[in-house]
Amino acid sequence: MKRSKRSVDAILVEAEEARKKPTKKASGFTSYLNFLKLERGLSKNSLEAYTNDLRKLEEFLAAQKRDIVHASKSDLQLFIRSLSEVGLERSSITRTVSSLRGFYRYLLTERLILSDPTETLEVKTPRRKLPDVLSIAEVTAMLDGPDLSTEKGVRDKAILEFLYACGARVSEATTLKLTQLFLDDGLVKLFGKGSKERVVPVGRYAREAVERYLAQVRPLFIRSGKKTDAVFLNQKRGTGLSRMTIYNLMQEYATKAHIEKRLSPHTFRHSFATHLLEGGADLRVVQELLGHADISTTEIYTHVDRSYLQEVHRTFHPRG
Repeated sequence: MKRSKRSVDAILVEAEEARKKPTKKASGFTSYLNFLKLERGLSKNSLEAYTNDLRKLEEFLAAQKRDIVHASKSDLQLFIRSLSEVGLERSSITRTVSSLRGFYRYLLTERLILSDPTETLEVKTPRRKLPDVLSIAEVTAMLDGPDLSTEKGVRDKAILEFLYACGARVSEATTLKLTQLFLDDGLVKLFGKGSKERVVPVGRYAREAVERYLAQVRPLFIRSGKKTDAVFLNQKRGTGLSRMTIYNLMQEYATKAHIEKRLSPHTFRHSFATHLLEGGADLRVVQELLGHADISTTEIYTHVDRSYLQEVHRTFHPRG
């Protein structure tokens, strides 16, 4: 019989019931999600990802009449093999295994299990792909692309300058509120994954572009009877921009600048980090600016930097 899918909220509600009538499954599965939400402060999207990963394992084990709390190392190895056999990408399998490790470590800490079945679980991790990065000249060409004689051009210039100056995620740009801007001090407060807060400097070019947009254009985009504190607004509806809108405008200015690389709003974030490291910035500082919880995530940009150095060496060294 196929199991009906439960929402994250429904599973969290079970945690309350588990207090009155605790079971191994309830005190493990649901309390772990409660822990992620209340103590680690993960976003709803992250909670859903953890839930989906654990539900896959739960359903796999149920078919073998096994319980998720009492799964063995061999159970997990069979589960991982099944994910590969159905065509799941290696990167997705690695992420799933990471979810399982967190779950069973939690169970061990709570003394719901005597040993961690993932402790010696071996999984080949995929080689991390280097992100696409624009050169400084390419970024400049895109930033010079908007027509500042138009309202749309002034807004787009502000968005592009903001993304590159702050290394912001596209979600941080679409949800940016007026109260997060401290332009007189050259700062902006961003809320990243898991609602983690960080304060990032805004460079002179970005500050001037955003100030011009706020003074000259944003008031024209606000529709009668509608109130919004979103910084970047849709020209027709007067509401906050979507991720797709920002994606499309980046494609527009990449085409205008004759850039053939595959771009996304995240490309500016990658370029921001790489250009800082190329300029001699400390890795820990870049980690703080990007809002990475783990410096290993930031270290990927050192590989990008080395690739750049190798390219320069091959191009300009007489025996490269």
